[in-house]
Amino acid sequence: PDASPLPHYPHESLKTRMNSRQHWEDLYQKKDESDVSWFQLHPDHSLHLIRAVRLQKSDAIIDIGGGASRLVDHLLDDGLSDVTVLDIAENGLEQARVRLGGRSRAVHWIVADITRWRPERSYRLWHDRAVFHFLADPIDRTAYKCCLESALMPGGTAILATFAPDGPTQCSGLPVERYSPESLADWLGSGFERISSQLEEHLTPAGNRQQFQYSVFVKRGTHPVVPASDKGDSGGNN
Repeated sequence: PDASPLPHYPHESLKTRMNSRQHWEDLYQKKDESDVSWFQLHPDHSLHLIRAVRLQKSDAIIDIGGGASRLVDHLLDDGLSDVTVLDIAENGLEQARVRLGGRSRAVHWIVADITRWRPERSYRLWHDRAVFHFLADPIDRTAYKCCLESALMPGGTAILATFAPDGPTQCSGLPVERYSPESLADWLGSGFERISSQLEEHLTPAGNRQQFQYSVFVKRGTHPVVPASDKGDSGGNN
């Protein structure tokens, strides 16, 4: 299906958008992938939730803000053949491409600001770990939601991982929003059903502890793809 039109905000300056992109380009330029605060050698929570969906190998999956994340490595190891990684920073994606070597040709790479991106196709699964909580401006959150609704097919699964209510208030020098599974569900509205939620205590490379919540939603539609996990909340780690 064609992508839904996304909001356009003429009052927003080009300088503001460029500064946002430059912030992340500079960060990846100055740091190795294992030095950024969100680094995970094994993204176990994300993998557990993605595998629970029981995707077909050819199902389309997109990782929002994937950057240099190692999630894509594991998705390829699982035999998924239609993987897209989107990030605002070319430098982050380049780190992942170099690490993957020849396998990088099996991945669709998109350099884009998620609040300005216009999807050209549909996806069965949308994964976002630690992007959405950086959207402090309600206008950007509205644009993100429009993009999610446009990109995710009916019955598709969205996995949103953000800082929990007791998580940090800043990250990478920027303010962040914190969410409970309930507040995320309220924000998404009646078009999505929350299937499950989990908590994670993430240990950063610097030794700091950050509280995350992971929530799984299914976009209401005629052909639901419901994750295999039981409906309801699961407090704590697996």
